[in-house]
Amino acid sequence: MPIVRWGKTIKQELSEGWSRVIQHELTGKLDGHHGGFHETGDESMSDDLSDQARSTAVKQLKALGLSTYAARTFVALISLGEGTAQDVSEVADVPRTRVYDAADELRDRGLVDVKQSSPRRYWAISTETAGRHFEQEYDHRVTVLTNALDRLASANRSTEQQGVWTVTGRDTVTGRVVDFISSADDEVVYMTAEELLTDEIAESLSTASDRGVTIRLAEMSQSVEAQLERDVPDAQLFESAWEWSDTPAGRLLMIDQQKTLVSVLVGANGGYSLEPSDETAIWGTGQSNSLVVVLKALFAWQLANNRE
Repeated sequence: MPIVRWGKTIKQELSEGWSRVIQHELTGKLDGHHGGFHETGDESMSDDLSDQARSTAVKQLKALGLSTYAARTFVALISLGEGTAQDVSEVADVPRTRVYDAADELRDRGLVDVKQSSPRRYWAISTETAGRHFEQEYDHRVTVLTNALDRLASANRSTEQQGVWTVTGRDTVTGRVVDFISSADDEVVYMTAEELLTDEIAESLSTASDRGVTIRLAEMSQSVEAQLERDVPDAQLFESAWEWSDTPAGRLLMIDQQKTLVSVLVGANGGYSLEPSDETAIWGTGQSNSLVVVLKALFAWQLANNRE
């Protein structure tokens, strides 16, 4: 079974989703003409595809910070090429008088140019240019946010975190695993159901190995091990004591013998589940932490059995 992707970062979703949704789903399925959309093939199917594309595009634009009317106006102008407020109102669910405000918002964001004629005409930038625009804006906002949070971060984050902490949701657990692996200085010991071994985790293991961290991984299927051998050639494999398919266990991780994480996969009915939202993990750090003590002993037993 190949290494799979279960989730993407917000940046990836926005940058990849923009081009796919706006360029392919909108301009690829809607042939723009003044006064409406050109339909091809089965009329009902074309209407469904057009409605879905418009809805998806508007949703993504709103997520990127546009008002509802501005998002609908931009989608209409993409299909029209250019047009008046009346043209936009006829193909989008925007009152003509509100198109002017929406167009001003789009102009201020650099997404629309205005021709001062009578009546005024509006022209939308290309989908490729819009994609670059939003990505640059997003990168800037993330940089500003990160810098602000760094200034606010408590100095105590670098000290030992007392107690056992809970993480819920597969993508969130994966994020913790990647963060912990990235923080490793000496050793990573990792046991996982192979369905949870994402490309992101494999990349973090590879990066850790490149900087000299010892990587110990529980054995998996031959296909996954072959992939790992390519991604993390210096990884040391050991035999797992469990058949993962027979248990709700998700993953067990130990970092530098001081930080540990364990997760379980449980469905709504209490049984085994592979639904992304149904993973819960606990983690702890510090030599005296009870979770660290227990999992450290478990890993020591596992590795000792493999040496015999």
